[in-house]
Amino acid sequence: MVIQLEHVINELSLLSKAEQTAIAELIQDELLWDISLKNSKTRLSNLAIEALKEHSENKTQKGDW
Repeated sequence: MVIQLEHVINELSLLSKAEQTAIAELIQDELLWDISLKNSKTRLSNLAIEALKEHSENKTQKGDW
């Protein structure tokens, strides 16, 4: 494990169990998302086409992320 990750894990251990659980769920979701996209270039392409279509139909809204 890289030092940066060890440091972050040590910092996370100081948080409450609820906060640790929430962060663990976010990380797990991100990993699953990455895996699913890497395993499906066609799916990613379809998502992009769908997003562009929704945008052109004014079905999207600006986010702050």
